[in-house]
Amino acid sequence: MFDGIDLSKLNLNEMMSQVQDMANQAKEENASKVFTSKAGGGMVEISINGNSEIIDLKIDDSLLEDKDSLQILLISCINDVIKQSDENKKMMAMNMMGGMGSFGQKS
Repeated sequence: MFDGIDLSKLNLNEMMSQVQDMANQAKEENASKVFTSKAGGGMVEISINGNSEIIDLKIDDSLLEDKDSLQILLISCINDVIKQSDENKKMMAMNMMGGMGSFGQKS
């Protein structure tokens, strides 16, 4: 992510500004990503964007009479889709740190 930037010549303020810019860019990119999870053989389907905001929810009509099953499937589906989004955020953070050269690497 920091391709073309000579980190050895940047002062701390410039580095922090670059990191903030990259974080803002990543947040914008994340907002356009969509993660979807299904439960109960597709009876419940939830989609969220990369910022973990729910953008779509589908519930099969047959579940409206079975509150307990609906709750179980919703919980399962929500947990799964949030996990997908979190994993994506972790991957993006690791990519950003990896792009910082030796600054982002463990010694």
